[in-house]
Amino acid sequence: MKKDNGPEDSGQTRQNLPDRETILRFIADHPAKSSKRDIAKAFAISGHQRVELKKLLRDLENDGLIERQRKQLVRPGALPPVTVLDVTARDGDGYLLARPAEWPENGTVPPAVLIRHSRSGKGKSKSPTAGVGDRVLARIFNSKNDVGPAYTARLMKVLERQSGATLGVYRAMPGGGGRIDPIERRGKEIIVDPDDADKAKDGDLVEVETTRTGRYGMPRGKILSVVGSVASEKAISMIAIHAHGIPYEFPPAVLNEANEAKPISLGKREDWRTLPLITIDPFDAKDHDDAVYAEPDSNPENPGGVVVYVAIADVSYYVQSGTALDREALKRGNSVYFPDRVVPMLPERISNDLCSLKEGVDRPALAVRMVYASNGRKIGHTFHRVLMKSFAKLSYTQAQAAIDGNPDEATGPLMDRVLKPLWAAYGVLLEGREKRQPLELDLPERKLRLAKDGTVAGVDIPARLDAHKLIEEFMIQANVAAAETLEKLRQPLVYRTHDTPSLAKQESLREFLRTLDIPLSKGGNLRANSFNGILSKAKGKPYESMVSEMVLRSQSQAVYSPDNLGHFGLNLMKYAHFTSPIRRYADLIVHRALVGSVKLGEGGITPDEEKTLDEIAAQISTLERRAMAAERETVDRLIAHHLADRIGDDFDARISGVTKAGLFVALQHFGADGFIPVSTLGLDYYIYDEAHQALVGEKSGMGYRLGDTVEVRLSEAIPLAGALRFEMLSEGRKLPSANRSFHKSKRAPAKNKPGRGKRRKGH
Repeated sequence: MKKDNGPEDSGQTRQNLPDRETILRFIADHPAKSSKRDIAKAFAISGHQRVELKKLLRDLENDGLIERQRKQLVRPGALPPVTVLDVTARDGDGYLLARPAEWPENGTVPPAVLIRHSRSGKGKSKSPTAGVGDRVLARIFNSKNDVGPAYTARLMKVLERQSGATLGVYRAMPGGGGRIDPIERRGKEIIVDPDDADKAKDGDLVEVETTRTGRYGMPRGKILSVVGSVASEKAISMIAIHAHGIPYEFPPAVLNEANEAKPISLGKREDWRTLPLITIDPFDAKDHDDAVYAEPDSNPENPGGVVVYVAIADVSYYVQSGTALDREALKRGNSVYFPDRVVPMLPERISNDLCSLKEGVDRPALAVRMVYASNGRKIGHTFHRVLMKSFAKLSYTQAQAAIDGNPDEATGPLMDRVLKPLWAAYGVLLEGREKRQPLELDLPERKLRLAKDGTVAGVDIPARLDAHKLIEEFMIQANVAAAETLEKLRQPLVYRTHDTPSLAKQESLREFLRTLDIPLSKGGNLRANSFNGILSKAKGKPYESMVSEMVLRSQSQAVYSPDNLGHFGLNLMKYAHFTSPIRRYADLIVHRALVGSVKLGEGGITPDEEKTLDEIAAQISTLERRAMAAERETVDRLIAHHLADRIGDDFDARISGVTKAGLFVALQHFGADGFIPVSTLGLDYYIYDEAHQALVGEKSGMGYRLGDTVEVRLSEAIPLAGALRFEMLSEGRKLPSANRSFHKSKRAPAKNKPGRGKRRKGH
């Protein structure tokens, strides 16, 4: 019987499964249609043979030949069907070449992508026009050619245009004018004439536009703006903003829409203004987008049960689809948080005023009422569009102090009516959480404390309070309720997904744990509590932090997706971000989906948005990673600047990473990370032992392992690059891997022979 939609040259029949090579070729050629169901349909596989196909695909995954992305099966390192690309150049024929905007830092080179022209019959381009330097959203296809880029792409949307302005440090020259030292490693110096120097002073961080380039000599430029002294914290955060292309100024049309927005009246909303909802946030929070309240359930059929209310700022009322506010919010994707500033997703008029749940002020909200049994099982929930009034604005420490027996003027009157019922409800929800057993990775969060001049005054590790955990659990439950409601109503949405760790990462972790005699079961049914068991076995042991670090590294990246993969870390089948629409576009989309599907009034999701959820999910996932990178790099630069005058000082550190090239170390007190090149470790040859996460001396068997506490000396600090380099002062220790069988199997070739493998020579 002839197959339906199957490859004509496969030579397979309904009675025979395709072989491994045919499956791999099909997956490579159909990146957007390579789920197990797609493969079964393509090769007309049905009945009991589906079980055999499942086993074959699992074997391919175990062998590392394929991996999962959402519901699709792909070759390792393959690009997803919809990808954000950076246009880097043109080829000899004038076609645009691009590379993925985000790529894992695993040493591999990101693949090149050829952007195809898409034209109608009359020659008019059907796709947007992009240029070198632009960031675009594109649909990916495997190249059919044996030469050239591995992928081709069809342009879907231009996300960011190249501005033409660059960032650099102004260096004044005698006689007037100056030159620009580029911030980017591959940037070029630019000469600035005196008339084009604006008010820049030596050492200022400036934005400069190139005005003239020639075949000979350095390009000329004009300073557009002076950010400030390169020594200031403001300049350091601006480096990250510029380097990652983060929009930080709102266009006039966006500001006009925001300024024209007005407070709303009750109208058709439910009146919740007498419900004593309160906000609990960090003490320095400028916007408040969630409020909570709880009470015992009065239903006699639910003894010991509780009712939990979570109200979230109704951003969807003010930021509706297709408006200038909406387009700018999608362009930003999320707010970005630096130690000294926030680059918000929405203008201050919206985020800090009309949509901030201020104490004693009427505010619109989208709320969920959730009912739980005494054992933590949720009985039901409903969504409501309301007008509310926050009864109090509390900080985490303030609320915790009150519960611990130290109320103040604000919390004292709230104890019996609000705070005690909140904590009682949290106790009920904890029972459900303990049964669910999410991944319990308790890694300390460090926060930089800045002096008035913007420099680093210190690094704090805020205490992890029950008040934090209460709000976190209430928000998780509200997010679950949103996903459940939308799925029940068959409403397309953007999920927050966290996939199971890949089999390759599982195997790496398994090999590492084997060196500590800690087992990790094999198979595809790994659960979050499997990792909790590992963490509990390491608790209190010298290698506790090392195991926590390796478990964290084994986890997949959480992303946004219109396909529901569940959330592995939280051990939840349905999960969507709903609770922070002021700072995340994903939550705004979920709000619109709820407004439309539950029929709560205007501001619902549009048909056009529903059709492009895969594009939106890919875009905001990339923008989230961009924000994380910018925030991390800014902290690194601040710390490097803070330590720049301490070259030669000694520090206690912990080995936080091991590679063939050397050791990464973390200074716990400063929250700083740096690198020790393997060439500086000593006279021995050091071998990288991946299973033990160690560098081991070939002759001595002495070495260094992930998690070791060591003493180091700061040898170099480069503030603008955020780079610190250290020297190792501690002697290596005898490691379990330094045994005869290890050396026999891993020993590097003799010094006078080529190909030393993983050996590195020290001085």
